[in-house]
Order: sequence, then structure tokens, then C-alpha cells
Amino acid sequence: MENLEKRENSIHFIGIGGISMSAIAQIMLDNGWSVSGSDRSQSSISDKLADMGIKIYIGHSPDNIKNPNIVVYTAAIAQDNPELVCARDKGIRCLERAEFLGELINEYAFPIAVCGTHGKTTTTSMISCVYLKADKNPTILVGGELDKIGGNLAIGSKDYLIFEACEYKDSFLSFGPKAILALNLEEDHLDYFSGIEQIKDSFKRFFDKLPKDGFAVINADDKELMDAACRSECRKVYYGMENGDFTPANITYDDMGHPVFDVVYNGEILASVHLQEYGRHNISNALGAFALAYTDGLDVCKIVEGLEYFGGTGRRFEYRKEINGAKVYDDYAHHPTEVKSTLMAAKDIPHNNIWCIFQPHTYTRTKAFRDDFAKVLVLADKVILTDIYAAREPFDPSISAKDIADQINGADYMTDFGEIAQKIRQNAQKDDIIFIMGAGTVTNICDLI
Repeated sequence: MENLEKRENSIHFIGIGGISMSAIAQIMLDNGWSVSGSDRSQSSISDKLADMGIKIYIGHSPDNIKNPNIVVYTAAIAQDNPELVCARDKGIRCLERAEFLGELINEYAFPIAVCGTHGKTTTTSMISCVYLKADKNPTILVGGELDKIGGNLAIGSKDYLIFEACEYKDSFLSFGPKAILALNLEEDHLDYFSGIEQIKDSFKRFFDKLPKDGFAVINADDKELMDAACRSECRKVYYGMENGDFTPANITYDDMGHPVFDVVYNGEILASVHLQEYGRHNISNALGAFALAYTDGLDVCKIVEGLEYFGGTGRRFEYRKEINGAKVYDDYAHHPTEVKSTLMAAKDIPHNNIWCIFQPHTYTRTKAFRDDFAKVLVLADKVILTDIYAAREPFDPSISAKDIADQINGADYMTDFGEIAQKIRQNAQKDDIIFIMGAGTVTNICDLI
């Protein structure tokens, strides 16, 4: 995209209401482009973009294509989408979101990518807070709402770009980062990947994209990730709860259940960190963020200040309200490992009962991990399953959330969000912890309680 501002001036986004797409649209608007976009329904994001001066169309129609220079579309957009068909018929350059972001990344001197099956949004936000406190004025693209930047985007200088790099459909292979933080690697997105070996190959190819002066920070506790990383010749730095150059020591928890720990680098204690987030998994995430920033040469005091400044992101163990003395949290977990991490973290907090109202995300994932979901959901004292959120997938009658509920003693299967909210209101007790959990519409229950 070198000198693109001089050659192009109009861009249209199909599916502009997504968090990542809306952020890219705002960057292009800030760069002086004429920006338009469409989405299937109105949302708070589309309203915000309209208020900024972006032309928003609700619904997809060929009439929305007003001869822009470039059309950008999400991976979820079907190839027979009327706007995409129209743009191609007109000879307009069309790029999938990851392809366009890959070109946009080249505009930045030091792009930092965070990849992994779990924890990308939280850890990207941690790194962002570190670089903000270090006065690096980064541009930030995060896959959730980070209150420290007032949303999911901060437009800074062209020196640093901090962003999430998702492996789905090999999207991150369109990116050219200078530094990578790799958190973990597990089977997921099995509607695209054939299994763990293909996923590992994809990660290896991503590491191979690093330039000679770049580096990858790798979680040394993750066997599959280490296998993928060892296949690449890129420069590597390791961290982990048990293994690596960076490890934690003297782990304790404050009265609220927040972790306190020392950061050890090759046997030497560098700093002590007091997180404002819960869970052992966030100690690991913070270590990865610390290792990346330290390797990049940032001051230790600023790294600690940034990690302690971070206060969480939207829908990641996000406190929403209190009912009958019970605290209600909204959480995005939708993979068995994520569910387990969140529920285990809750056990570090003084509590009565732990509730989990869980909405499985996609038929493919639910079918692949049905038994695994049942095994981790029993960590909660009270479990309610509601219908699968299909997202991009067609209805599959061979799998149901009830199949998971039937494996859990005492679990309920309920389809009506209003009835679930009523059950919570009637049965929640003082000091209960209640999770509204999943990557779909289950979050709406928070407002119904």
C-alpha cells in the first residue's frame, strides 16, 4: 500500500459492523479516505461509524457500490454476496479483510502480532497498555473493548502497530509483523483445519514470515506450539509458567484473588507484578507481554506499570452487575480450555456458588468438543446450557447444547433467555459468582437479569 493515499481515495467495507472491520475503516477515514460500508443489521458500532461521517448502508445491495477504488470484505461474506459480485463485475479491486490488513500493516515500522488459540484479546490489550505507559504512542487494533483506549482502536503514530493475528482460514499468513507473541496452540476452527498438524503448519509458516531482525516470543509450556516453533528458523525467546527464559516465582493472591508474582529472567528476578485480572492463565499472558516488551528494549518499570494499569477488556471476566448479593460477569470463553481457565480463576475468589450459563458457539466446535465442554463445565456448581449460536454455519440437527447438559448432573437446558434471567433472579444468593458465557448472543442475558 505504499503511497496509497496519493493514488486511491475511496473504499467500501462489506460487513463493516465487525469489531476489526470497523477499526480498519476508522484508520482509513483518519488517513483521509472517503469511507462507506454495509452490514446486515444496525448496531451500536454502525451508529458510531455513521456519527463519524462514514456512509452506512443497512442490508446488502448492488446499489451500495458507488464505484469505490477498493472493496474490503470479511471472511464470513459469501462469494455470491450482491455487493461483492457487483464490485467484481465493475472491475473494482476486492480484498478479504486479512489481505487488506496485511497491506496496511506494511505502513508501520514495527508491527507486533499476538497469535494463539486463546487469550489474544487480553494479551494484546496488556501489551497495548505497556506501550502506552512507555510513551510509544502505538496504533492499537484489539478484538474487544479496551476501556483504556475507549474502544477497540487507538490511532497513534506509524512507529508501532499492536494487533491480533487470527489463524482462522490462515488469515495471519497475510501479515508481515516484526515481532510475534505466540500464546498457545490447540485444535479449533475445525470447519477449516483438518486437525492439529495443519494448524501447526500454519503457525510455522507465520513464524517464517518474520524478518531477520524480528523475533518470536513463544510459550515454552505448550508442546504443540513448541513443535511448530522448532520447525522455524526465526529468532525465538521463550516464556512459561514452568519453562522458558521468563518464568514466574513467589506467586500469591491478594484478598480479591488477583495474582502477585515475581518475573524471573534466566534466574534473576527482574520485577514484581500485581495484576488486576484473575487467574493463572493471566499470569502466563502477562509473562508473554513482559517478555516481548523486554526483548524490544522497553524499561522494566514501564513494563510493570503497563501490566498493572491494564484492567481488563470487554467480555473477558467483565463485571456487569450485582443481583441478590451475587456478582454477574460476562465472559467470551467458547473453547473448553477457555471455559476451564475462567472457572478455575473464579475459584481463587472468595465465593459461595459458581454459576455458568453457557451458549456453545458453532455446530462444528460443539460437535468436536461436546465431551470436553461437559468435563470443564462441571467446575461450576450450577450449569445452564442454552441453544448453540450458529454464527456462520447452517443448522446441524445432529448436535445440540442439550447433548452437553445431559452429561452434567443437575445441569439445565433452557432456550429462552428471559426464563434464564428469571431463574437467576429467583435463585442467586449472596457471594455467588455468575458467568454469562459464550461468544454469541448469550451476553444479552446480562441486561435481562
